[in-house]
Amino acid sequence: MGHREDLLEGAKRCLLDKGFLRTTARDIVKESGTNLASIGYHYGSKDALLVQAYVSLIEGVGASFDPRAGGEVTEPPGSLERFQEVWANIIRSVPESRAIWLLSFELIFQGDRLAEVRKLLAEAQEEGRSGLVAMFSGVPETDLDKATVDSEGRFYQTLLNGLMVQWLFDPDSATGADQLTEGLRRVLKAADSQGSP
Repeated sequence: MGHREDLLEGAKRCLLDKGFLRTTARDIVKESGTNLASIGYHYGSKDALLVQAYVSLIEGVGASFDPRAGGEVTEPPGSLERFQEVWANIIRSVPESRAIWLLSFELIFQGDRLAEVRKLLAEAQEEGRSGLVAMFSGVPETDLDKATVDSEGRFYQTLLNGLMVQWLFDPDSATGADQLTEGLRRVLKAADSQGSP
């Protein structure tokens, strides 16, 4: 690995160990075996490097959500069964990815103190939304239109954030994939009976 990759891996370890606010450039250098100048050269700033490291951590967790990742036959895209399958995968990943989700909430709650970081992460959220839509719908991210990502993607992202709050706060009372799916089933049935547009 070169300095760029070493910095990214070192930054990931620092984030999981210390969090975003407590990680210093010197921590990253020590963890990666590089030097301070490498951070500026490869990433522009410590915060930009930490954002890249955070996005990489999230992408790693997100890959485990996708039922297609295992190469197994999965439920039909767009079905309630696929909806339940993806949420079950997400929930199964919580114990191993707890530190990453806690880091996510650190960033959410400290956003006002980290304006540049918030801007970079807001840009990354769009990619996250399109990835979620692709998992549930089976449509490749490159084929998704902006309206779909802005509506369905935001819907799934909102559910994901709310679900993570529950699972981090109290796993024993958190919503399960079957409960979430039954809730959606009932909402759809009620909307259908009302002749929704």
